[in-house]
Amino acid sequence: MSITLALALMAPAATASASPAPAPNYRQDAAWLCRPGRTDACADNQDVTSVATDGRTQVERFKQANEPAYDCFYVYPTVSNDPTPNSDMEIGPEERRVAYAQVGRFTGQCRVFAPMYRQVTLTALRSAMQGQALAADRAMPLEDVTAAWQDYLARDNQGRGVVLIGHSQGSGVLKALIAKSIEGQPVQNQIISAMLIGTNVSVPKDAVVGGDLKQMPICTSASQSGCVVSYVTFRKDAPPPANSRFGKSPGEGLRVACTNPADLTGQRAVSDAIFTSGGPGDSAQPMTAWGEGVTVATPFVRTPGLIATECVSRDGFDYLAVTVNGDPADARTDTITGDVVAGGSVLKDWGLHLIDMPVVMGDLLRLADAQADAWRRQQGGK
Repeated sequence: MSITLALALMAPAATASASPAPAPNYRQDAAWLCRPGRTDACADNQDVTSVATDGRTQVERFKQANEPAYDCFYVYPTVSNDPTPNSDMEIGPEERRVAYAQVGRFTGQCRVFAPMYRQVTLTALRSAMQGQALAADRAMPLEDVTAAWQDYLARDNQGRGVVLIGHSQGSGVLKALIAKSIEGQPVQNQIISAMLIGTNVSVPKDAVVGGDLKQMPICTSASQSGCVVSYVTFRKDAPPPANSRFGKSPGEGLRVACTNPADLTGQRAVSDAIFTSGGPGDSAQPMTAWGEGVTVATPFVRTPGLIATECVSRDGFDYLAVTVNGDPADARTDTITGDVVAGGSVLKDWGLHLIDMPVVMGDLLRLADAQADAWRRQQGGK
């Protein structure tokens, strides 16, 4: 389950034994979940089966880019099942799975750098949700990711443009990294965009810049670079309840940013959703069938026309509303999974947090490419 960093920020200070691992050395290959040129989680098969409304299928073979023109720096969400409040630095199956699902497809267009970091674990956050003291070190994730970012800049960047990509806790860490180490620094000119997905990014109600980030505006056009893409997702027919942390207005004169990757004007648009074929994992119901008589042998599924997204402002919340355009008369599924489930019950305050990225994955990919092109033009075509 991906759980927001906001829970960690409410916690008391850390104990000395928050993580069993010392501060990582990012010059060592083992400190990276994904790096270019390796056989790792980001290099696994990303083939897609496209399922049409009549149930016909077509397999789309995936190819990694040979010479990608830009880089992607990815920070993964809360996935560690380590028993300590902060994780170790061992690459486990949970880190592999989430990188594979969320950022592996970006290797078709950018070099992907994904550091391991001593994140706040699921163990710690579950304890906090049960009212127990959270002994996690809140500063540790940012310290690690900052060190990884500095190592990447020193060893690998060489003036290339970068798309920052995060989800949930990873987005919260990247938001802090931007505020402390990127905005106002020369390196800000190298940021193609920052995709801070599944976390609250506050902005003034009547502006696209200000709030959490003082210089990088919210993206309003695919031809814009140096801007922020951010949203949290809920089903349109199940909006955020009053107790939801996601999308809630952070204070007077502020709102939570919502950018619709399928249409940056915020209007309703059919999105290019790409799902994992079996569903989003243990914290959700499995996806049993994508259509009547449909067999899917690839790890991912594309469902043209099935999903529509739009930014909604309602009852003090701003969020990306997801509609499933199901048709009982056709052969394709009329439902998707993605709601967080615990003890057999849907946790409505989490919305579709587990599939924040899949519902617009194809749109995020195209947007990154378009913004990279805009960035190159602004740099004089380099």
